Amino acid sequence: MRPTIKRNFVLLLAIAAVAAPWAGAQDAAPSQALRAELAIDYSYMRSNEPPGGCTCFNLNGGSASFAWPIGSSHFALAGDVTIAHAGSISSAGDSLTLSIFTAGARYLPKMRRARVQPFGEVLVGVVHSSGTLVQGGNSGAANAGAAFASNIGGGLDLNASRRWAIRLIEADYLLTTVDNGSNNHENNLRIGAGVVVRF
Repeated sequence: MRPTIKRNFVLLLAIAAVAAPWAGAQDAAPSQALRAELAIDYSYMRSNEPPGGCTCFNLNGGSASFAWPIGSSHFALAGDVTIAHAGSISSAGDSLTLSIFTAGARYLPKMRRARVQPFGEVLVGVVHSSGTLVQGGNSGAANAGAAFASNIGGGLDLNASRRWAIRLIEADYLLTTVDNGSNNHENNLRIGAGVVVRF
């Protein structure tokens, strides 16, 4: 991962860690058992592919994620679908769309009388890539249809009511392994925000 991406990722996690105790000290409804939830987010991604020089570029898109609590524990089964697109990422004007499907475990500490709910998660799955970057200019991307992907990160939700919350931020390190003509290893920083509905 490039140093600038590392710094941004660490900074976002530090902000979330500082904000959680402050927000938790505010008067709110008593803590409740964890509930199943569905989140819809806007997603911004910063990627370092294709190789050669400083080729970092931005992708924009959206994601849908779910979490299903495991009994009365602090853990939940989680899944995430993210689709992000970049229109022109090379001198040839190549485009790239990444569709990422991951699942795994989420940790949600129970917060007493808190208006916020932090979480951390580790997810693994597959990434599908399309666009002229992999279909034309990079004919060597033999695994564009299905390559390994993993998501490690977390976020912070602000509870608006028993059913609704605002996802203030989610920050993840997203690893993808699409053939890129160099090391077949892409480091991505994903940042998102959106709304959460609980059931």
